[in-house]
Amino acid sequence: MGVTSEQRFGEFVVVRRHEGQENVAELVLDRPRAMNAVSTAMARAIADACAALGADQGVRATVLTSSHERAFCVGADLKERNSLTDAELVRQRPTARAAYTGVLELPMPVVAAVHGFALGGGFELALACDVIVADRTAVVGLPEVSVGVIPGGGGTQLLPRRVGAARAAELVFTARRVEAAEARELGLVDELVEAGRDREEALALGGRIAANSPVGLRAAKRALRLGQGLDLRAGLEVEDAAWRSVAFSGDRAEGVAAFNEKRKPNWPGE
Repeated sequence: MGVTSEQRFGEFVVVRRHEGQENVAELVLDRPRAMNAVSTAMARAIADACAALGADQGVRATVLTSSHERAFCVGADLKERNSLTDAELVRQRPTARAAYTGVLELPMPVVAAVHGFALGGGFELALACDVIVADRTAVVGLPEVSVGVIPGGGGTQLLPRRVGAARAAELVFTARRVEAAEARELGLVDELVEAGRDREEALALGGRIAANSPVGLRAAKRALRLGQGLDLRAGLEVEDAAWRSVAFSGDRAEGVAAFNEKRKPNWPGE
């Protein structure tokens, strides 16, 4: 799959488009010398890349990948953290947080391609995605309490939404690492593929998602996200509002016409 365009955000993040999948953006974590440990500079780059992707109406799906052969992301850059004063850490916090919320708030569906270590903030980046595809080398976990902190990239909130409160508590309190097979069994990842195939399979999934209406995809994601934690009646109101936002769109008209004419839709994206 050839690269048709590439945009770098700072030194450590790249956004790529591929031939035949121009509506799928690949967001690459690219700090291989540090196993993608998230430094201040890398956090800023992730947030900037997400802001650009979120504003791009041509992106129907994003796939979050890693350029490192043995790791998705090992979490926060603890070497950098060790050099910060308390005041510097306080000032750095909004920058770090913006990286995780940037991924979490992307308006289109996002798929994570995980292999090797996805620990701490690295696993939180994956948790911020809608679907996690992992290969059999994956090792995930939230080990923050073992170094005297807590998950700070959304882990205490996103993990219970995936696996339930008690299971999330056990994983956070023990700080244990979970290998791929158990991770799939517990629901920490959604699809388990053979070693070395996580990126390929995630991009293929992104392509299948991107074949659908961009207006519909963003509205469906909004309904899924905003409805979490609400009672059924409130959740159905969220769904109805999302339905109304697409019911009179150009995409809806094109989708119905294409179905009746037995042809592939040409989505206007509006």
